[in-house]
Amino acid sequence: MLFRFTLCLTCVKRQRLTNELRGDVLMDENMQEYFKDILLKRLEELIDEAEKTVAGMTDTEETFPDPTDRATLESDRNFMLRIRDRERKLIVKIREALERIEDGNFGVCELCGDDIGIDRLKARPVTTHCIECKRREEASEKARGT
Repeated sequence: MLFRFTLCLTCVKRQRLTNELRGDVLMDENMQEYFKDILLKRLEELIDEAEKTVAGMTDTEETFPDPTDRATLESDRNFMLRIRDRERKLIVKIREALERIEDGNFGVCELCGDDIGIDRLKARPVTTHCIECKRREEASEKARGT
């Protein structure tokens, strides 16, 4: 058991060295603060959009005598609600990412424990997997057909 733990520490040290040689920046307090600011701004934008949608849907009392116009309105509303549902899920992920920042686990892959690259975090700050684990997960999903 001790050998496995030592091996894991060796792998982690090797990965960090590889990251440094590739030019990847390791997560420090400044980087965490940078991502926290990005996440908080995005969270505020999403909440504002959700409030506008709710206000827009409750304020309008449009009546359309033409069934086609009414169907178009309903279709637009359904589309908007699907977008807001996706954004609601993103809000949950953002809040989880903010919790990881507070806990000190932000930027660490949940599957392998390696550092998630800064470039990947810049592209998707809510990610919980490093690029290699995500590739394996997607390949597995593709093989299963899901």
